[in-house]
This record gives sequence, structure tokens and C-alpha cells, in this order.
Amino acid sequence: MPQTLTPSQCRELAARIREWGHALGFQAVGITDASVGVHAEHLDAWLAQGSHGAMRWMADRAELRRDPAQLLPGVQRIVSLRMDYLPPDCARPETILGDSTRAYVSRYALGRDYHKLIRRRIQTLANRIETAVGPFGYRAFTDSAPILEKALAERAGLGWIGKHTNLLAREAGSWFFLGELFTDLPLPVDAPTEAHCGSCRACLDICPTQAFRGPYDLDARRCISYLTIEHPGAIPEPLRPMLGNRVYGCDDCQLVCPWNRFASLSVEPDFAARHGLDSAGLIELLAWDEPTFLERTAGMAIRRIGHPRWLRNVAVALGNGPATPEAIAALERRAGHPSALVREHVGWALERLRLRKRPAR
Repeated sequence: MPQTLTPSQCRELAARIREWGHALGFQAVGITDASVGVHAEHLDAWLAQGSHGAMRWMADRAELRRDPAQLLPGVQRIVSLRMDYLPPDCARPETILGDSTRAYVSRYALGRDYHKLIRRRIQTLANRIETAVGPFGYRAFTDSAPILEKALAERAGLGWIGKHTNLLAREAGSWFFLGELFTDLPLPVDAPTEAHCGSCRACLDICPTQAFRGPYDLDARRCISYLTIEHPGAIPEPLRPMLGNRVYGCDDCQLVCPWNRFASLSVEPDFAARHGLDSAGLIELLAWDEPTFLERTAGMAIRRIGHPRWLRNVAVALGNGPATPEAIAALERRAGHPSALVREHVGWALERLRLRKRPAR
């Protein structure tokens, strides 16, 4: 614990933390206590319905999510930080979603994996605080621990959790990452922001798989982001046609949100689209062998799903596209893949395309 700080010194330090955060590339900085409030009850209800699907870690470490203080003994405050990620100079999402021969990749995953970048920036922030007040207790997180980060960000005044369960800010929409600095410093806390979704339900109605049971209630088992990223096994057949050409994540609920007209493009070069993945053709992506996949996705979030799941997703997208000779040939070349997961999805896609090519009787 650093030297005892007076309330006046704490207010001054909080102001400096905001300045340092902005200088480090964070667009917003807020401070809250070490509680998630009513979100603990929401988590319990969500888990009780099995909404987390195969994400067992959500339930296994639920106690830590309910009580952030367990992650750092003596924690008094949590500094929540926002970094915009919408990549500049990339193909318009609507254009790619409207072209069934191309792959749609969620905007957050087009550039470098955000975890290390943001974690380093938060560590630099901690170092600056330590220089100012002396050694203090802290831990830095970026989607790297069982934390209800959106709940903490809401309580810290960075925005409100919208009906699509993403955090929304009036001045920035929802295209941003979050990070946290847990600290034992008695900093003044910020007031939460009021919600501004009103009667709008555009995000709920646009969902391709109707994954929302209602406002603020997402069933991950039907969510395309879950199915293409977190789900390790076969994608349920009834849902496959609904994936369209989305091969990694889904942004539909964000694309339709009125507040995202205020979103800003990222100023971080690392978040720019890599290897043409903002508009890549599905046939090209299915042809990637494992070394190519690992080389092209090095340093990116996509890499963590592994090559078989990548081929699984691309095969489904091809099966949802036009029945061209090129698409059928590309799938046939993968029909004998060593992975049963890949073979099954390739077989499903081939059957769909071949059925479309058969003349009507």
C-alpha cells in the first residue's frame, strides 16, 4: 500500500489516471468499486438456463465473476478502460455480407489480437501510477480472467449494457475493447450512465439465428459468434443455413444499432485488417492448409480456434453460397480431410450444393 493519500490527492490522482489513459490510446477511462451489483443475479439466471453452452469456464468460475474482489485481495477500485477497434480502410460489412462468395469476419478479429496490446498499455498505466504514488497493489486484465467486464464498465460510467448485451456509449457506439486495472487505491468513483436504448429492438430482430430470447437475454447456444468461435463440435444442422457467409463471429446486432453511427475508426495501426481478410473469397480460404492458416493468422484472434474449426466454418459458408463448379470442386478437395469434424461439414455443404444443381423434375 502506498503512502496514505488524502481525498484531495486521490481526486488529483484520478484525474491524472484519465490523462495518462488517454495518452496511452484509451478513448475513455472510468472508475468504480469492486462490485458488479445486480449483474451477479443476472449471471446466475443466465447460467441456470444453460445459456453458456459448452463454455464451462463461465460456470466453473462464476464465483469470481460475482465477486471481483477475490481476484486481488484488498482491492478498492477498478479502473475500466475503453479502446476503439473499428478498423479503417476495410471493405464495408454490408458489402461482404451481401456477397455469398466472400467470407465475413467479425470486425474485432481482422487485425492483431488485442489482448497483449491492451494489457501492455494498462501495465504502462500502472507503472506511471507507481512512479507518482509509490508501490501499490494492482492487477491488469484484458478479457484474461473471469470478470464481468461490461458490468464493471457500466458501473464506471463508460456506457450502458444494451439489449444485445454489448456495452454502448453515446459517443462511441459499441465497437470497442475493454480492459481493467484492479487497484487498492481509494480513488473517487464515477457515476453510472443511464441507458438510452428506449423502445428500439433492431438488434434483437436482426439476429440471423434469433439468439435473443428477449432484451438483455442472449442464448449463446444460438449465437453465431459462439457457434463459429467458442463451440468445439459440430454446428447444429438447423442453424447452419442461418450462418450465411459468417466464418468468424457476427456483427449484425452492432451493424444495425443506431448508436454506432457515432463510432469512430480506430487509430491503432495494429487493428487494421490483415491479409485481405476483410473481403477474402471462401474458396481461397478453404484451400488454406494448416501451415498457411497458422502463418496468415499469426498474432490474430482467429488463430485460437485452430485449423479444423476454421475449415468447418468456411465449409458451412460455402454450403450456403452459390452452387458453382468451383465451389463444389473446392469442397470435394476437402472431403477426405483427416478431421471427422471437417469431413462432416464438408459433406453437408456438398449435399446442399449438389441438390441445388439437380434439375427440377
